[in-house]
Amino acid sequence: MRRALLLVLCVVLTGCSTASNPAETADEDTAATVQVEGAPAAPRYNPAIGALFADGTHYCTASVVHSGPGDLLLTAAHCLHDGEGGEYASGISFAPGYHDGVAPYGYWDVTNPQVPAGWADSSDPDLDVGFATAHQAGNAKTLESVTGANTLLASGGFAHTITLTGYPDARETPIVCHGTSSQADTYQMRVDCAGFTTGTSGGPWVVDGDPVTGLGTVVGVIGGYLYGGDDPDTSYSSYFDTDVATLYRKMDARG
Repeated sequence: MRRALLLVLCVVLTGCSTASNPAETADEDTAATVQVEGAPAAPRYNPAIGALFADGTHYCTASVVHSGPGDLLLTAAHCLHDGEGGEYASGISFAPGYHDGVAPYGYWDVTNPQVPAGWADSSDPDLDVGFATAHQAGNAKTLESVTGANTLLASGGFAHTITLTGYPDARETPIVCHGTSSQADTYQMRVDCAGFTTGTSGGPWVVDGDPVTGLGTVVGVIGGYLYGGDDPDTSYSSYFDTDVATLYRKMDARG
């Protein structure tokens, strides 16, 4: 369902920082919403969440996650790599806070995509998590300094109250839902949230979000089982285990 295009922690570590706030104030649309669990909420144009574009069209969702270099994106592996027998995508850009055809923070070139070996070698749905870096030509600022970032939690359990955000292909605004995640399989999480159709792959599962900025801790991304699910009202995520933590550390250590 979410496989729009198959080219297309805070890991609990001693001294891990909390979610970083945006250097630029978000607009009024980022105000918190109160919503019935499992139902779509009003769009929140969170600058740390945005759409991935290829050939001028958005096809997946990604979010900014805290890192030393300040340039790290988190999404589903299948948004960056075809999986078994395939290759990494190229020519991708990220539009943080995208809505209504507007990229308020501009487009950022996506480079250095990295997915777990188990995804690249065998399309393992338990490892459908990927990272990449993003930079903007002519801009000396880091992405994180502009948008803020979530922290990343690995091995944090399956049951969480989350805010789920994604960009359906058929919409120019994100869809947002508040729900409760649970264990679907040994290394799979699920959440019941309505309307998460193709294009929402990579959308972050955020816990303990700040009521104003929406920034918090990400514990999953839409992906995993059936590329995120074949029912728009139920979404899945690969569980963030030691494989994901190891890849995150590798990307973070660049700084």
